[in-house]
Amino acid sequence: MTEINETKKEIAVKVTHVQKSFKLPTEATTSLRNTLVNRFRGIKGFREQEVLKDISFEVEKGDFFGIVGRNGSGKSTLLKIISQIYVPEKGAVDINGRLVSFIELGVGFNPELTGHENVYLNGAMLGFSTQEIDDMYQDIVDFAELHEFMNQKLKNYSSGMQVRLAFSVAIQAKSDILVLDEILAVGDEAFQRKCSEYFLQAKKEGKTIILVTHDMGSVRKFCNKAIMIKNGEIVASGDPSEVAGVYTSANFEKLDPTEEDNEETSKYKSGCNEKVPMFELELLSKEVLTSSDELSFKITYDIKEAIPSGVGFSIVDTSSGGGLSIIDDGCVRQEIFTPWTNEATVVEKVYTLPLKSFNNRDFKILATVFTGSNMKGDYQPIAFVGMDRGLNFFLREDDGLFGPLLREQGRFI
Repeated sequence: MTEINETKKEIAVKVTHVQKSFKLPTEATTSLRNTLVNRFRGIKGFREQEVLKDISFEVEKGDFFGIVGRNGSGKSTLLKIISQIYVPEKGAVDINGRLVSFIELGVGFNPELTGHENVYLNGAMLGFSTQEIDDMYQDIVDFAELHEFMNQKLKNYSSGMQVRLAFSVAIQAKSDILVLDEILAVGDEAFQRKCSEYFLQAKKEGKTIILVTHDMGSVRKFCNKAIMIKNGEIVASGDPSEVAGVYTSANFEKLDPTEEDNEETSKYKSGCNEKVPMFELELLSKEVLTSSDELSFKITYDIKEAIPSGVGFSIVDTSSGGGLSIIDDGCVRQEIFTPWTNEATVVEKVYTLPLKSFNNRDFKILATVFTGSNMKGDYQPIAFVGMDRGLNFFLREDDGLFGPLLREQGRFI
């Protein structure tokens, strides 16, 4: 009998059922008397905001682990718990190895000290001896490219110079685990390029890195695993491209809750009316696709009058605020110019489209119901699914092109 030996990677960071909340004051009390009176009356004077709700995941040694989410989702709080700055109310974080975090500009630095002095101060806070800092000092200065500024006080540094120095200390610290928060969102272009080169090298060397970022290009380029946090909960995890797609899709959600309230109280959804009270699009394929996949979706509408009706759709490139894109491969025009029905009925139509000519971009499917005569050519829109209700899908692959429109330039399929 042959034994199968499965090599399991060692866990670097294990987060288990972590919960964290903060007390936010609802009123200001200026005296002890008011505080005691409010307490006896049952008035707390604060409300609890639950920031993290039962967060669990594992980071294996050698992982380049991405954490994404919109502002206020709880990402930075989670990093501070991992970095042992905050303590969770419930749950635990187990760290296997020496962890160095770069999660906030200026943490561990004294503006009244010189750059040289701050390197030793920051190194000491990270647990290094003077001899260890001596050994890494020149590498820190070389990476930061601040040779002529090391004897100046930090308060005279620009924010970009401070970032370069702090990041240089963090990466030269030879830690087992490096935790970074939005490092690619600061600094000039040359520094960001240098960070990118470091990440690529660290990935080859199998260094364990946890990166929080809003840049989905960085997630796809560097990370081998990722999670997305929304309202303090993990809503997506696993493949970085899939997680990045979910994040991008979430950014198209309605930000104003009153919009949904208005929609619920309205008799018809946006774009619908008495003639077409129901008009919906449904994605049948995955939301994140590659050029070798096929896009599949269904259009359904309910027309209440016995008039000629047909439907057409378009695909809009939303990556740069909208660009491309009426899809015109014959089938759309056929549906527009050849009405499906002359009856009052519910119409369903499934479309399947190849994506071999599409670049790595973000897209949205829009649709319109028309009425009119094919002989006269008097087409009139009677209902639509616009940007607020359109279907999102995303094209992502490692060797994909990020050009403005299609792979085959000058051709609209």
